[in-house]
Amino acid sequence: MSVFFRRTCGAAIAYAVASQGAWADLTANDVWADWQAYMGGMGYSISGGESTSGNVTTVSDLTMSMTVPDAEASFEMIMPEVTFTENGDGTVAIGMPDQFPITVNIAAEGEDPVKLVLDYALTNMAMVVSGTPADMTYTYSADKNSVTLASIEAEGETIPEGALNVSVVLDALAGTSQMKIGDTMRDIAQNMTAGNITYDIAFDDPESDDAGKFSGAVAGVSYTGAGSIPNEINAADYGAFLNSGFKFDGGFSYKSGNGAMQGTGDGEEFAMSSKSTGGDFRFAMDSSHLLYDLSQSGSEISVTVSELPFPIDLKMAKSGFKLDMPIQAGDAPQPFAFGMNLTDFTMSDMIWGMFDPAGALPRDPATVALDTTGTAKVLVDFLDPTVAETLERTGAAPGELNSLKINQLLVSLVGAKLMGTGDFEFDNSNLEAFDGMPAPSGVANLEISGANALIDKLIAMGFVSDQDAMGARMMMGLLAVPGDAPDTLKSTIEINKQGHIVANGQRIK
Repeated sequence: MSVFFRRTCGAAIAYAVASQGAWADLTANDVWADWQAYMGGMGYSISGGESTSGNVTTVSDLTMSMTVPDAEASFEMIMPEVTFTENGDGTVAIGMPDQFPITVNIAAEGEDPVKLVLDYALTNMAMVVSGTPADMTYTYSADKNSVTLASIEAEGETIPEGALNVSVVLDALAGTSQMKIGDTMRDIAQNMTAGNITYDIAFDDPESDDAGKFSGAVAGVSYTGAGSIPNEINAADYGAFLNSGFKFDGGFSYKSGNGAMQGTGDGEEFAMSSKSTGGDFRFAMDSSHLLYDLSQSGSEISVTVSELPFPIDLKMAKSGFKLDMPIQAGDAPQPFAFGMNLTDFTMSDMIWGMFDPAGALPRDPATVALDTTGTAKVLVDFLDPTVAETLERTGAAPGELNSLKINQLLVSLVGAKLMGTGDFEFDNSNLEAFDGMPAPSGVANLEISGANALIDKLIAMGFVSDQDAMGARMMMGLLAVPGDAPDTLKSTIEINKQGHIVANGQRIK
């Protein structure tokens, strides 16, 4: 996790988080003091003019800024005025400006600096904090929350108006956030919903005919997350941060989405549209592992390009990707998981007609799925920016594969289906037996159906010659035995610790 990501998320929490309340005595100074402690612990410099009149504490020209060494960037947010009002019932209302700027400066080594100015706007924002100084809960809502690109300066010049426009809008925003502040750690639990998130991006290159527009929306957005972060973060000490007790687990979901893109590039016009019936994204991280888990349902994509007289239309009932991997160096093997699926994929008859005009191949929905688990030894802390630079420079491997279990392998398309499972161990001390690869040992069980019928169709279509088909059938005969049903084959492939390969009891290597 980069320092820029951690701190930017911290800034968002400071002015946009909130939570359900419990009746207790909480003062304006308690809330303002915790803002300063929280953002200061994240590495921000905070300044502003503070004054109190009656039950209202006002901070004028509240400025939060930081420098991000690993991203070669700086960040600054200025709010003209923020008020903390004691409501008389143990809660504090936070008043924020309707609009304020966010400035991002990027100065990559060897490159001209770039300055981005964003306009952050809120409509009918309401935020209330309740609880105690050690356990604050926020509740917030807003009719609209938007971020718009105001200007870009590059190479000492401001990019002309209209060259790049960016806008992201959230409407019907509501959420809660609870912060429990301990001696060394801060526990955070958050929930958020939004009616719609829309985006509009447009560019028009003043030095060419290249131009494009991108727009889209997701509806029914919700977020739930919880975690613990240290009260003081030292960006230069990655190991200390990872071992501090830091953890996070959160996920977004949405009920539907759509997008459109059109433009001109190198004199060619293009257009694309997409939609889906929902999706999920989960991210989790602690001292031992990192998890990404994504899924989407009801996907439809249509692409139009100048080279084709018809659109490329694709559909998929479900798609997904999952990666759960160890991230901290250690002597013992650690578990991991990887999976993906493309379920019930179809394409339009026009695309099929390009290579199968007679309809010889079955056009049933295609599915590709893989589910694996295993263990691996992590040799270095590869997420540490310094270590990552060394790996990139030397090309060294960050770890070793120790075991791999194939829980599911499925490939189903054009009338044929391959299914399989497997369980293997890997000897990293033996790199000779398999040409530099750690020597595997274990068993794979495979079953294929419809292969011969598919080969016959490919011969009839002219895609495969009789000689090539004979070679493929001889290979299948060597590695597989007939299954229980017509046109089915099954195979058990075993690799022993001596490096011998045995197929269905017959040694082939």
